[in-house]
Parts: sequence; C-alpha cells; structure tokens
Amino acid sequence: MTERTLVSEQVFATLLEALLSGRYAPGEKLPTQRALAADLDVTMGSLREALKRLEQMGLIEVRHGDAMRVRDWREAGGLDVIAHLLLRGGAVDASVLGDVFEARGLMLRELAALAARRRDAAQAVRLERLAADIAGAPDAATAQRLDFAFFTELAQAAGNLVFVLIMNSIRALYFEHAGLLPVTERHDELAPLYARAAAAIARGDAGGARAAVGTLADRQRDRVEAGLAP
Repeated sequence: MTERTLVSEQVFATLLEALLSGRYAPGEKLPTQRALAADLDVTMGSLREALKRLEQMGLIEVRHGDAMRVRDWREAGGLDVIAHLLLRGGAVDASVLGDVFEARGLMLRELAALAARRRDAAQAVRLERLAADIAGAPDAATAQRLDFAFFTELAQAAGNLVFVLIMNSIRALYFEHAGLLPVTERHDELAPLYARAAAAIARGDAGGARAAVGTLADRQRDRVEAGLAP
C-alpha cells in the first residue's frame, strides 16, 4: 500500500464517520474540496480518492460545478455500509449486530426452505459433504470458512439470483472481520445441525430444513453475543 493510498484510507474513514454520526446532515453541502483538504492536512489527490469511494457508496453526491451534498445513508446506502456501522469506533455496535443477525436468520431460514424444494442432486451431495467437513474441521477458523461455503451453496441450491449476489457481496467484508464474529465457536456442537439441514434438503423436507437452519442461526447468534459480553 502506497503512502497516498494509506492517507486516502484515513481520510475516507474520517469523512465516513462524520457522515454516519450525523455531523453532516442529509442534504447539507460539504465544504469545498480545497477547504476539506486544508482542514484534514492532505493533498487534493488523497481527498478525491476518498470522496470517490463515498460517492460510490451512495453517501455523497458530487456534481461538476456544484457543491458536494450529503445523501441520507438510510435511503441511499447499501450492504457495504453495514460493516462500518457495525464496527464504528473500533467496537461492535450491539444494536446493529442484533439487526444483522435478525436479517441473517430470516434469510437463511428461507434459503433452506427454497433449497429443499429446488436443489438438484449434485447440490444436495455438496451440502452433505460440506456438513461432514465442518464436523471434521480442525479448528473454528476452518469451520468458519466452511460455514460460509455451506451457506453459499445453500443460496445456489435455493435458485434465487438475489440471494446468491448478496452472499457474493458480503464475502470480503465478512472475512475481513471474521474474528469478531465467532459463529463457529465450538463447531463440534453445531455440526449435527448442518448435517440435519443437509439431510432435510436432500429429502425435500422444506419444514425440516428451515427448522434446522433456524436453530443453527440462533445458536450462532448466541455464541457471538456471548463472546462480546463484558
């Protein structure tokens, strides 16, 4: 990473926090680029790189010949905003984490039910194989990688393109912060639930698949919350 890239990352983080914290309100004009660069004591090049990222995230609007304006991240933001909200200030926000796991549990339950109805034979075999691999994983980190692979395969088996793209879009952010989300802590205790879900999907039992994956998601949420408790 070059020095300019490092500076741009720091500028991005500073401005992102200002936007998410409400220092700049939706619709408000940002200071000029020259004023921002002077205030942050950075070059225009580093500032522009950071502003481009914020624009790509939908957090600011930049128009040639006009002032930069703040957009409401609740209306314009995407999945890439979640990680920043979750980890603001270097600590996990319990409220955002609760929302993340609520949405995750709902999504995974429906994925399991759809997969039971739509999977082909090869997908059913891969899910059972991944469940077995999780049971035999040597450590929680390996199990966590297999867990993501299991649910990615589940999305593929569900046959819904939107769910597949959601899994693709969160992969990098998920593994960047995987250490803060120990969903596979004591994975040997969770392994039977993966196997139960895979077996239900293989026999086309949507209710059984939903129940097994729902229990698994709930237990994973409990592990993460317990690990974050003071």
